[in-house]
Amino acid sequence: MTTTQGAELPLDQVRTLLAVVDEGTFDAAAAALHVTPSAVSQRVKALEQRTGRVLLVRTKPVRPTESGEVVVRFARQLARLERDALAALGLPGEGEVTRVSVAVNADSLATWFLGALRRVPGQERLCFELRREDETRTAELLREGLVMAAVTSSPEAVAGCSVRTLGRMRYLAAAAPDFVERRLDGSLPDALAHAPVVTFDRSDDIQDGFLRELGRAGAGRTRHTVPTSEGFVEAVALGLGWGMVPEAQAGPLLRSGRLVALAPDRPVDVPLYWQQWKLDSPALAAVADVVTAAASEALR
Repeated sequence: MTTTQGAELPLDQVRTLLAVVDEGTFDAAAAALHVTPSAVSQRVKALEQRTGRVLLVRTKPVRPTESGEVVVRFARQLARLERDALAALGLPGEGEVTRVSVAVNADSLATWFLGALRRVPGQERLCFELRREDETRTAELLREGLVMAAVTSSPEAVAGCSVRTLGRMRYLAAAAPDFVERRLDGSLPDALAHAPVVTFDRSDDIQDGFLRELGRAGAGRTRHTVPTSEGFVEAVALGLGWGMVPEAQAGPLLRSGRLVALAPDRPVDVPLYWQQWKLDSPALAAVADVVTAAASEALR
């Protein structure tokens, strides 16, 4: 495919591509845009010819290619700027709710992040759309244009985004007292390497990383997967296995005796960053400010 036209990106074609990605099919996009499926197909083809790139993989649902993700991100940013401009001018649409989409890791969501959103000025006119994802993968949602901002462990800015340091989330190796008695006799590294362990999901590597720091290859084969932050902590407290528990959640359980710190002198700190689109958006700026302030209080 070769570029046959100028470098401009016609807005109707850009918005049509976004509608196809959001709706999943050309027919659904046509219904949302109140045009025919043929018109949708023609606009997408024209945009691909103009850019000289394939922008969509024609599966069901359709998905953007790497080049398509760039255009989708541009379309979402354009829509955000348009809504902000309408609100500033007092034109129709001023009373509409402003949607702010953010990818955030489960442990932040369960501890400090929601409290930050309460501090956003004029929050009653904002609609928060939170996407829960592991901190190692939240930047992917930002790169794909699915969210406007993300709490991530990556300090490398996604194209078109700015980065702020939030702080470090501390994790402590912990287990229930009866689990310690039953399964953790002798050398702690050896015992942990063979004992049941609780993980968040299949990509959760923090327990294995902790054991590697202790000189072992990783956690044992009995791995309980609990995909919520609160459920993960409760599973450890109930004695299903040991796990790396966020300090904020571990504190009360350690004080009450429901949990025992296994290696209090060997915490694991995970750095977190705030990445967001480089847009002059009042709503996004307000969220960024309160998130940064809350993180400075909650994180190390």
